[in-house]
Amino acid sequence: MAQVHPQPSSSSSSSSSSSSSCYITSKRESFTLWLKSLVFHGNGCTVFDSNGKLVYRIDNYGEKYSREVDLMDLRGNVLFSILQKKTPVFGHWDGYKWNNDANYVNKRRPSFQVRKNRKVLKGGICNYVVSLGCTETNCYEIRGSPDKSAFKITDSSGIILAEVKQKQSSSGVDLGDDVLSLVVEPQVDHSLVMALVTVYELINHKL
Repeated sequence: MAQVHPQPSSSSSSSSSSSSSCYITSKRESFTLWLKSLVFHGNGCTVFDSNGKLVYRIDNYGEKYSREVDLMDLRGNVLFSILQKKTPVFGHWDGYKWNNDANYVNKRRPSFQVRKNRKVLKGGICNYVVSLGCTETNCYEIRGSPDKSAFKITDSSGIILAEVKQKQSSSGVDLGDDVLSLVVEPQVDHSLVMALVTVYELINHKL
């Protein structure tokens, strides 16, 4: 996997920023997304940190374009369950955060909800509104082009919280449509960001 992540895995102990119990850090974090599962003949996504350590994964096994997926940490603990909801007019995606201490998830109250913005944006930009806790006052936005891998996650004032691009090697060569780089700004929950990235890739039939 050396061609996917920039550095070999380190055998030394990592900082608290890579701890499975800490998803908010004081510095910018970089990740590599490989839109494939490590499970043989499976579909999903594998995510490495900047040291080449596996931090997140999604395993859909034999099913692609699933309407329900689980975002897991490297130990297989589910962090978010993500479900596609159908309505007579507009569909949406709901994300449910797990309490792993209690091994419990409340699927009656989503932690976030993603809906397509009905406003038409210039330049063919697709815009999705993310309601946190299903409130209209606490929102993020996901903006990207349907024919490109790059997209951004911003807060309600337009400040970029995270950005996804096609990953390049150190010599500037694209690594492929299924290898992406994710940069998350400081003080942003990168497990939540990864859940939103998962929704965007599901919408665009990449997972």
